[in-house]
Amino acid sequence: MIEGIYDFISETQLKKYAELAVRVGVNLQKNQLLIIHSDIQNATFARLIQTAAYEVGASNVFIDWTDEQSTKEFYLNAADDAIDHFPDWQDARFKEWDDAGAAYIYIISENLNAFKNVSTERMSRFQKASRTKLKAHHAKIRSHEIHWCLITVPSVEWASKVFPTLSKEEAMQLLWKLILKGARADGENPIKDWKSHNRAFESQKRILNEIQFKALHFTNSRGTDLLVGLPENHLYIGGGVIDKNGIPFFPNIPTEEIFTAPHKHKVNGKMVGTKPLIYGGSVIDEFYLIFKDGRITDYYAAKGQEVLQNLIETDEGSHYLGEIALVSNKSPLGQANTLFYNTLFDENTACHIGIGNASPSNIQNGIDQSDEELKKAGLNTSLLLVNVTFGTEDMKVVGIKDGGTEVMLMKGGEFQF
Repeated sequence: MIEGIYDFISETQLKKYAELAVRVGVNLQKNQLLIIHSDIQNATFARLIQTAAYEVGASNVFIDWTDEQSTKEFYLNAADDAIDHFPDWQDARFKEWDDAGAAYIYIISENLNAFKNVSTERMSRFQKASRTKLKAHHAKIRSHEIHWCLITVPSVEWASKVFPTLSKEEAMQLLWKLILKGARADGENPIKDWKSHNRAFESQKRILNEIQFKALHFTNSRGTDLLVGLPENHLYIGGGVIDKNGIPFFPNIPTEEIFTAPHKHKVNGKMVGTKPLIYGGSVIDEFYLIFKDGRITDYYAAKGQEVLQNLIETDEGSHYLGEIALVSNKSPLGQANTLFYNTLFDENTACHIGIGNASPSNIQNGIDQSDEELKKAGLNTSLLLVNVTFGTEDMKVVGIKDGGTEVMLMKGGEFQF
């Protein structure tokens, strides 16, 4: 029997959503280990994913339970040395899972008030300790050696934030509707719908990869005027990605982006954020970034300035970009015309950048290249990658070829190819 937040979705549709995460998201293979990261409030959905995984032949499914309230207590009350320390046993279990060829599903349910009274500085320190210790694991994720997928369910707190004028019941019902629509999981056959969705990605990526633009120029009425230089032999990826064994999977559900890596030292101009950035449970809003020769040289946020500073100061690489993404505002999420207060959803409504680490997959034969070779090619390295939405309804994107010829790629926030 479905209870609580799941009263607003049929059990049949919820099972289809769980199957989508398993069969399309991580594309779980027979005899493969699956790790599900889930807060205890999402136990119903996590267990449906577990069942769907065993149905396709998983060797084992381990649910890595978390508890938002316990995490908050840790940030508020743990000793300083605990905040700055990520345990060796945590690193060891990820290494064991990775060595076993595990796939990972992360269930996200936003609650912006969860860490309202928590020191952002303490949160930032622990996140840095975690990313440092799990550096090898994150490197495998970025190179698509590991199958992983982010998938979202609503919470009462999140729904009420997105739709503050509605009752809790009405807000939950509407947020569920938009989540399933954005995830293309509201139809009779979501798996078939995702195959069709991916064909459009493949056509657009093929065009961009063949042309090999030297730079992309982004402008809009909000104040963005950003010139993004691209590395030689760069590759656009998006939609489904392919691991080293040729097996496809979708890291994000939903996803509407086509993205590549900027050249670390060839980004210049101003980027004005158009939607709040949710980072570590905190909100950054009404902000801009200034770039010179790739580096963030100035920044400002009317809300969350300290959080933005902690993000940018994570390491040297977090002063540079690792991703530039083209996203049409005509997608199901874009057409919803809704501020989701959730980066996974908001970044899929419009163009965005990624602060931090670049994926080796964004350059030809990048997965097989050494760190030094990737650095020489112009790819950035960092402990983190945080996506920031800056697209608008009047966004214009011009591709600049070697020699200066310009090609209109996006006009009014919509693809022109």
